[in-house]
Amino acid sequence: MATIRRLKNKKYVAEVRKYGHYKSKTFTTKVEANRWAVETEQFLSPEQYIQGKLLGDAFARYRDEISPTMKGYKNERNRLNVYIKEPFAKLPLLEIKQLVFAQWVIESAKRIKTSSVNRDLALLSSVFEQAKRWRWTDNNPIRGIKRLKNPPPRDRRISPKEIKQVLKALFFDGDVVSELRHQVAVAFLFALETAMRQGEIWGLEWKRVFLNKQYLTLEETKSGTKRDVPLSKEAVRLLKLLKPNQMGKVFNSNQGSCATIFRRAVKH
Repeated sequence: MATIRRLKNKKYVAEVRKYGHYKSKTFTTKVEANRWAVETEQFLSPEQYIQGKLLGDAFARYRDEISPTMKGYKNERNRLNVYIKEPFAKLPLLEIKQLVFAQWVIESAKRIKTSSVNRDLALLSSVFEQAKRWRWTDNNPIRGIKRLKNPPPRDRRISPKEIKQVLKALFFDGDVVSELRHQVAVAFLFALETAMRQGEIWGLEWKRVFLNKQYLTLEETKSGTKRDVPLSKEAVRLLKLLKPNQMGKVFNSNQGSCATIFRRAVKH
């Protein structure tokens, strides 16, 4: 049952009691208070909350049920596994306040980039929204937390000298691909020629590559749309080093392993 009371400061407090649950909220106008009371009464039911659920439970269920349907699943899964180890994962969903994450943002910004903090906030908010759909909570404490200002985008292109240093670290002479690190070098140079993303390069199949017409087709991109990528003479030459055929992946190695090899070469 809902009750609307006017306070001395001329604001209105809406109170809802139903199925043993009690909720209240203060509003500037009576219309807003009534609207919230009606919506809250509709939401409450004997099965509204699954008692005892922790935030970590929401992370685990989201990781196993929701993340696999998304692009970039592996990265999201890894981030959720990190969240599960955070102290806030042990908090009951029904007791989590916004202050917990407001403080977390401050601490996180000291050790990771602001853009990473903002991505984490977006994922955390998605988890809470999904938990609301599961009726594990009716609160999303991430809402209202101000996102951090992202740093200006990078505008520097790698120099010819740096390219030579990376290729030297990968032991690549530019003509022969006989080792895995040589394939990494080809992917590196191919990325510079085409501006393709790492995932697009490792997902590329020979049946989508048309060397004679000097273009390739990406069926699935980050934006979700199909697009053709023109190939320069150098891009065609690089692909020919990989011994083109009509079946399978262009870069048939493990993307994660190659990324590790590349990072080590850059560090060296």
